[in-house]
Amino acid sequence: MTQTKSLFISAGHSFTDPGAYGNGVSEADIVLEFRDLVADALRGHVVFTKDGDREENLPLAEAVAMARTRDVAVEFHCNAFSDSGATGVETLSASQDVALGVELGEAVAVTLGIAFRGAKGEDAGPHSRLAFVGQGGGVILELFFITNPDDLQAYRTHKFDLSRVVADVLSEAVSNG
Repeated sequence: MTQTKSLFISAGHSFTDPGAYGNGVSEADIVLEFRDLVADALRGHVVFTKDGDREENLPLAEAVAMARTRDVAVEFHCNAFSDSGATGVETLSASQDVALGVELGEAVAVTLGIAFRGAKGEDAGPHSRLAFVGQGGGVILELFFITNPDDLQAYRTHKFDLSRVVADVLSEAVSNG
């Protein structure tokens, strides 16, 4: 395979903007770790950029600006809900990125053994206000519900496999053949 498109990966939250909390962890804890695991899995296979060094990310405005200049951009998030039984993975994207959203969502669902809640438009969730999709042209991947202890445990158990599966989907998305 030859890489034909540029790739950007982003942690949706940082320790200055930790996102949601559930089961004793912040969204930033998860998405920074996961972005770095995906970066490790991508190294040596495709060229990519990310929104900061290991265990840090750049401010959202910088991430959006970087995403805008790449062909494929994905930002990692976790969902949260007051009902700890809420479960599943979903994606938010503009219409041209729905197919990638479906591939990513299905890969996460199978790997974690959770439901795929669908590939939704950018206005379907609270993260549309963050501009990553609308201004950055990227896909938001809501990995699982951080407020669901079973979803969190599935992530903890399978995070290395999950990072490789997501890296494989992204590698395919930026390559031909």
